[in-house]
Amino acid sequence: MTPPPAWHPHLWHPTTQVARSEPPLRAVRGEGALLELDDGRRLIDAISSWWVTLHGHAEPSIAAAVALQARTLEQVIFANFRHPTAEALAERLSALSGLERLFFSDNGSTAVEVALKIAWQWWQNQGIARTQLIAFDGAYHGDTFGAMALGARSLFSAPFAPLLFDVARAPWPATWWGDATVEAREAAALTRLEQLLSQPTAAVILEPLVQGASGMAMVRPVFLRQVEQRVRAAGALLIADEVLTGFGRCGELFACRQAGIRPDLMALSKGLTGGFLPMGVTLASETLYAGFTDEEPSHTLFHGHSFTANPLGCAAALASLDLLEAHPQRHRGLEARHRVHLEALAGHRKVRHPRLLGSIAAFDLAVENPGYLHPAGRRLQQLALAQGVFLRPLGHVVYLLPPLCIDDDQLAQCYGAITSAIEHL
Repeated sequence: MTPPPAWHPHLWHPTTQVARSEPPLRAVRGEGALLELDDGRRLIDAISSWWVTLHGHAEPSIAAAVALQARTLEQVIFANFRHPTAEALAERLSALSGLERLFFSDNGSTAVEVALKIAWQWWQNQGIARTQLIAFDGAYHGDTFGAMALGARSLFSAPFAPLLFDVARAPWPATWWGDATVEAREAAALTRLEQLLSQPTAAVILEPLVQGASGMAMVRPVFLRQVEQRVRAAGALLIADEVLTGFGRCGELFACRQAGIRPDLMALSKGLTGGFLPMGVTLASETLYAGFTDEEPSHTLFHGHSFTANPLGCAAALASLDLLEAHPQRHRGLEARHRVHLEALAGHRKVRHPRLLGSIAAFDLAVENPGYLHPAGRRLQQLALAQGVFLRPLGHVVYLLPPLCIDDDQLAQCYGAITSAIEHL
């Protein structure tokens, strides 16, 4: 049999510059924390395939739930119909989050877009002029235009800069083990936020506890509680982007609960369906929902997707929640399992700013001119791959974010591959 070409003649891969990248690997099977390639190699998927494969690949109970739903109802237009799996998922997520209303979409970026549109239009529906939006330095909220505008300006958004609306920004006081300056930086960030909130503000958006794409930049819960206090005092809305942090990734089911804050809007995706199907949801308070309930047609939230509340995705999400509730030790105990390995690595001369939260362990490589395009990350990826571990460093930032099913031997193999790789950089 003729092997497939290294680069497929019809595929266009995301965030990939073909001229300077290795050809993509060809996966043919997944099971638990492992991916199997067409050449027979088995790799530990140490980043949960871009943070979505929550319980592991081909998780049997989720696969069975999707198969059963596919034989019952695969899709129905949600503008005119509702169905039992959507009802059940909305009821469970509302009870778990404390937010009463759920709007379905199809990925994390659109979940953020919906939250943004709800926050913006809610004020308009009331006839109140609040036009400032506030985000944090380093934020990433997605690649659609509204989400891009909310995110930090970077090489990802640079070609579209003239099309992005203005957003006010406050500092994000990221911290790490042994950080002696965090309190001063938090105070400065809060002072700047207060200054920004002196202007009529529609909403403040944040990634609770961890900014993912900007380099697993972690903040303390006390900082987020102080942010919420100031947002409430200013009368603005608070949006939590839990696309990464939701569903146990930080240790508890939601990072907002873990931090002790309660947003008005919450965006969820990634781990929502256990990685089986694309789906996003935006949770909103009943107060916000009531602001769109009116005889005036222009007060309608005119937003929708063809696959809104897809029954297969809802079934997968319900099965994923079942697993989280049946095995809470998996997401609550992974931090302690990481810690022993990260502590051993933390003293290495090439390791800076080690940090850990829930299932997420990260550190910076000690390099000159750090950043997303630094070649050390790509080299480390190649070295780890040769030892059976798939990583995708964020430039000079190395992180592990494995499926919750990873066993102790596999986790040790991941850290062993990283330790060996940094010795050869």
